[in-house]
Amino acid sequence: MSDYKYSIEAKNVNKVFYKKSQKVDALIDFSIKLEKGSIHGLLGPNGAGKSTFINILGGLVKKNSGEVNICGINIDKNIKLSKFKIGIVPQELNIDPFFSPAELLELQAGLYGVPKRKRKTDEILENLKLTDQRNAYARTLSGGMRRRLLIGKALVHDPEMIILDEPTAGVDIDIRTSVWNYIKKISKLGKTICLTTHYLEEAENLCDNITIINNGRKVIEGSKSDLLNIISTKSVSFVLDKNIDLPIELNKFKPSLDNGTLKLSYDKNKTNIREIIDILRKHSIDFKEINTFEGDLEDVFIKVVNNNDTVV
Repeated sequence: MSDYKYSIEAKNVNKVFYKKSQKVDALIDFSIKLEKGSIHGLLGPNGAGKSTFINILGGLVKKNSGEVNICGINIDKNIKLSKFKIGIVPQELNIDPFFSPAELLELQAGLYGVPKRKRKTDEILENLKLTDQRNAYARTLSGGMRRRLLIGKALVHDPEMIILDEPTAGVDIDIRTSVWNYIKKISKLGKTICLTTHYLEEAENLCDNITIINNGRKVIEGSKSDLLNIISTKSVSFVLDKNIDLPIELNKFKPSLDNGTLKLSYDKNKTNIREIIDILRKHSIDFKEINTFEGDLEDVFIKVVNNNDTVV
């Protein structure tokens, strides 16, 4: 593979569309860096600019300004070579219904000029659990099977980077898990993966780094752990031995008591859970079970999208 640090490096990318003479800023000074070999999540609400950026990478949309490098190659200087460096899995299930999976993979490999001796059709079908459907018409495949076949088409030329646009949309949980496992597998081979998804659980499960985009602008970017640290609120619940009158010292923790379970919220940067336990013991409040709850990626997403001023 080529010697480069970032599989994608975009600087101050702008894209403007016009709809009925109205100017729409799809991307505004958008910058992003995807580290080589990482799984990077690109998250944002509908219309945030994710698909526009992916289409720029794929050469389907021309940016107005800015610089984009794919695997060290400037797309303005060599768009053809940059296309060979990436495989894009679109969100739309655009598959010819009268070809079989094997035929579609062979055809795609031929379009990329992959010699027959180097094609990995059977291996790709096996990894995506499509071997039994090898010779079936694509029109007979389920939505989940078609989704996996699209991933296979993006892999036929052995690209250095894979872009997955909503790769598990419309598939059941078992297939979603198998796709996740396959994404992790190709990541371990050293390939960089850019993932857009509206399943925040998916991003939390797969991604090393995450960029959140909203209204065409980058809102925040960082490692998954750094983003999760933005949410300072933790929750704790105590299953009590008996009903109690709540001590006034607990009021600052927004207490709620329901069916013998006491729930409290606190700022993990200001309060240690030991302080809460000490208050309970001070008032002879016994509990038989304690559970703590951290903020998740959904909490981060809601916070930064609703406060579109922060850029990290």
